[in-house]
Amino acid sequence: MIKIYKNPKNIIDEHKGAVITIGNFDGMHIGHQTIFKTAKDKAKQLGTKFGVITFEPKPKLLFKPDSPPFRITPEKSKIRRMKKSGADFIIIFSFNHEFANMKADKFISEILINTTKCAHIVVGNDFHFGHNRTGNTDTLKQAGIKVTALEKISDEDDEIYSSTRVREEIRKGNIRHADEILGWEWEIEGKVIHGNKDGRKLGFPTANVELGESLHPSYGVYAALIKIDGENKWRHAAINIGISPMFKKKTALVESYIFDFSKEIYGKNIRIKPIKKIRDEQKFNNIEELKKKKEKDCSKIKKILST
Repeated sequence: MIKIYKNPKNIIDEHKGAVITIGNFDGMHIGHQTIFKTAKDKAKQLGTKFGVITFEPKPKLLFKPDSPPFRITPEKSKIRRMKKSGADFIIIFSFNHEFANMKADKFISEILINTTKCAHIVVGNDFHFGHNRTGNTDTLKQAGIKVTALEKISDEDDEIYSSTRVREEIRKGNIRHADEILGWEWEIEGKVIHGNKDGRKLGFPTANVELGESLHPSYGVYAALIKIDGENKWRHAAINIGISPMFKKKTALVESYIFDFSKEIYGKNIRIKPIKKIRDEQKFNNIEELKKKKEKDCSKIKKILST
């Protein structure tokens, strides 16, 4: 069972002297996974555990609180991906002004040496840390910490795996391209909330989830898979991501019409995998026109998901 620490001082002896990687890891893409695999292999070689130091919220939210949503993997999703990538424990630091102002040498002495007593650090070769990003891999080595610094990982087209690339593809609605960079299928996750019942009136009742801090994909209609908390299967669905121009919603939502499903799931957590975008959001002249378009959308999406 993976252990999660909100206070590094609570770390148990079994997790001291571990191999550690440090970073935000938004997206947990193939480049991040390579770092995790290298660290896991090094831990096995040294006969110790593999731990992760990460931060919440993402530093950008502290320095630019009015930034539009940009998280590929909000905390819950990020932790799930880290578990899948083999971490034995995770230390989550609260990224506040006090932590942001911590000097690199203090982070090394208090956290890496005195608290975690790390045996080895595995990071990317552009890794920086501490106040004003003054710390780097050389700083770690000078402090006597053993370091493996990995070069950037590129795909077959020599494009570097990066969170920036993932965000660009999702914002364009190119979910499959984003998934190729991630190495897993991107998800939106949240609790089903009560809406205005607009879908129900049309004969297409939807499970509505706020995007929250999740990155906003290109608005429109997508073929998708839905997993409801407590179930083990993924269900087929047609989803609309956006503000539904005809109904002028103030907050962007993911509205999921789950095929062959009629249960009430308000308050339940659901995971949503957009698979393929089929069209942009549209404003229709009347309800009947919208209903006919939804019928065509569902027919098209069922074909996509059945192949």
